[in-house]
Amino acid sequence: REEQEQIASRSAGGERDASGKADSFARYALALEYRSADRIDDALRAFGKLRESDAGYVPMYLQAGAMLSAAGRLDEARAWLQAGIDAARAKGDDHARSEMADLLERISAA
Repeated sequence: REEQEQIASRSAGGERDASGKADSFARYALALEYRSADRIDDALRAFGKLRESDAGYVPMYLQAGAMLSAAGRLDEARAWLQAGIDAARAKGDDHARSEMADLLERISAA
């Protein structure tokens, strides 16, 4: 638990944006740190907190979907990817939408 707090503190850096929300990039970086440490559940919680605070942060959906897919958690991966496709479409981000659609298609065929 102490290690988790140290990672969270280091990644978040205590930075806040003008609205008082935790900085989206810091939350994203924390999730990626957990992922690189193979702490899938911690990473998923961090992605979930980011999603709660900034559902339009498109990169998280691809990373969460890819992580869950690699861990064999295909139903969860599909849900994250579909939500990401919707978020990317809403933002007009065709590149991200296409990447997530391709991954969704690959894991749906599995």
